[in-house]
Amino acid sequence: MAVTRLPLQFHPLFRRYRWGGRRLATVLNKPIGDDTCAESWEVVDHGDDQSVVLDGPFAGKTLHELVVADPHGLVGRPARQFPLLVKFLDAADRLSVQVHPDDERAKQFDPNENGKTEAWLIIDADPGSCLYVGLREGVDEATLRRAVAEKRIAECLHRVPIRAGDCVLVPAGTVHAIGEGILLAEIQQSSDLTFRLYDWDRLDRDGRPRPLHIEESFACIDFARGPVDPVQPVVLLSGDSDGGHTVERLCECPYFEMRRHTAAVRFTLAPEGVCRIVQVVDGLCSATVTEATDETATAPSADWNARRLPRGQTFLIPAAGPSVEIEPLSEVVLLETLVR
Repeated sequence: MAVTRLPLQFHPLFRRYRWGGRRLATVLNKPIGDDTCAESWEVVDHGDDQSVVLDGPFAGKTLHELVVADPHGLVGRPARQFPLLVKFLDAADRLSVQVHPDDERAKQFDPNENGKTEAWLIIDADPGSCLYVGLREGVDEATLRRAVAEKRIAECLHRVPIRAGDCVLVPAGTVHAIGEGILLAEIQQSSDLTFRLYDWDRLDRDGRPRPLHIEESFACIDFARGPVDPVQPVVLLSGDSDGGHTVERLCECPYFEMRRHTAAVRFTLAPEGVCRIVQVVDGLCSATVTEATDETATAPSADWNARRLPRGQTFLIPAAGPSVEIEPLSEVVLLETLVR
């Protein structure tokens, strides 16, 4: 199979969990139908869960097929699967209290799985919304076990008031829960290992409590981490110096780096030799492929000549891909995630 150097868009995969709402449709323009929806998986290569290319010469191909055909050109390094899972998530109700294993522990549970470090960028949040991220100071294993047994776990969790624009990095091993009334973009390692420590005493549709994973959770918790607060963005480029284009580094870890672009003027995403996923989290823009400096890159394509990208759209720029010029059609906010 030939390899691609052009940007890629994929069909989203929708997940309809009990806590989902309507904001994937009303805010992010997702075609979820008349029902509620919890998650839109924008980029995924995890077993049978596969992103399928939307259009262009690779329409109908899965992301996994493209990774296998050209890992260096697509990801920027050797890879047997795409290393990240990129989502939009609408929490109309609060999620369970969870913890995810790190890479080493994940292999002990499932040799084919990865750990799960993740990060959230808040897109929309009701007044008073919060996240629960990390344990309060002084909470050790014995304290948490007593709280779990007595259903007092909320007393042990670090509660973080949240608003649109906040970003939180959640390393593997961090106890966490997403509160109700929050729409966010989630970047995570490609993993489906989630252990449920507490579910707020809720019942499923059949009137039964959902299973908990108490011992698995305790095996994964990093009790040395303590409270986790929103990150403090680092300004990489000021709009004052670039005529209206600001770039902030939101967070970075061994698996990805997240940057936020806020712009009212044309700017270019130049090649950096790494794969990038770009999400339109606010506003409207168009994207045009320009000639790449890499002599192996594909020439500009009519498919990417002023492609219109409203809020909620996602595209992937391969590591060996060309420059992409962004033209804001209103002030636009893009989340750019670089694969590490």
